[in-house]
Amino acid sequence: MNSVVHVVTTSAENTANPANPAQNKDLELGKPDDTIDYMQRAQWLRASVLGANDGLVSVASLMIGVGAASSTVKAMLVSGLAGLIAGACSMAIGEFVSVYAQYDIERTMIEKGNEDDGDENKEPLANPWLAAGASALSFSIGGLLPLLAGAFIKAWGVRLGVVCAVTSLGLAVFGAIGALLGGAKPYKGALRVLIGGWLAMLVTYGILKFFSAFLHVNLSSSG
Repeated sequence: MNSVVHVVTTSAENTANPANPAQNKDLELGKPDDTIDYMQRAQWLRASVLGANDGLVSVASLMIGVGAASSTVKAMLVSGLAGLIAGACSMAIGEFVSVYAQYDIERTMIEKGNEDDGDENKEPLANPWLAAGASALSFSIGGLLPLLAGAFIKAWGVRLGVVCAVTSLGLAVFGAIGALLGGAKPYKGALRVLIGGWLAMLVTYGILKFFSAFLHVNLSSSG
């Protein structure tokens, strides 16, 4: 019994021993800090990887939807470009407002003295400007993939197929990256995002195809 107590006491003393920098460094690499690392990743992970996924799905779905009512390259490119610009602005504004609300909450908690982690953690974690910029940039990068994929293909069927293929590949890659950075299995993240993107493109194409036939809409002009 005495030996057990001695071991426990010695471990506690070694843990708190400031004269052992190597051991203190090991403690910095322990599980609590790993958890904090994932928490710090959450903000930019959501704003960047998920923003790219949104760009892919939104722009590709818009192009495919317009492609259901028009066989011209110009109509698809203009609609895709409009969706990219509008989506990037919308993502930036939405992310800024959302993260700024989080920033206000954190600042209020600090001012009320509810933070007990020391002076080094007094600054709020949320950064609205960084989140807005990352969201807009990532949305634009994701949206450029289907836009560029269909820019130089005149054949309507081939153009739609290439846009769908490039979008599917991008969704799988971004989904896997998001899962890896979030500590999850990459194939699950890739499959989840891929199925969601397929559904979005299919629904958009089906609805636009129905309304173009029902309302006799034909955007097929020259070009």
